[in-house]
Amino acid sequence: MVGHRHEDRGAAAVEFALVAPVFLALLFGIISFGWMLSYRQSISQGAAEGARVLAVSPAGSTTTATDARTAVNRSLASYGVSCVGSQLKHGTTVVGTCTIPTASTPCTNNTALRCATVSITHAYRDHPLIPSFPGLGVVLPRNLSFSTTVEVGS
Repeated sequence: MVGHRHEDRGAAAVEFALVAPVFLALLFGIISFGWMLSYRQSISQGAAEGARVLAVSPAGSTTTATDARTAVNRSLASYGVSCVGSQLKHGTTVVGTCTIPTASTPCTNNTALRCATVSITHAYRDHPLIPSFPGLGVVLPRNLSFSTTVEVGS
């Protein structure tokens, strides 16, 4: 070997072995956290859409809660998550709760207005949507929650 000292053989492999775990942890951490933030945005969108459907539906409508649940599920569908009854499910696993009232009610701060509140909570640290790199789960939030109240004049 011309130009190489005999003692340097394998140094690149050793350096790579030292740097690779840190690099992979950083890469998977960025992917996991970005996916969680994207999902959090879908939770907030779903709660807002569900509350809006409840608030603008005619009083006494029988399909109000069903329509609101459909709006929530439409926002969460790309993540494989759905609101079934009061349970938030990822596939068949219960991962949290979703609260969708049957209809809007008079607001507590102004009874002349109707309010509708939709709340979604996902126990994300216990049930992440994608597997976390070993040890990085502690940086993910314990729960992802969002609650939206929409009020409209009656």
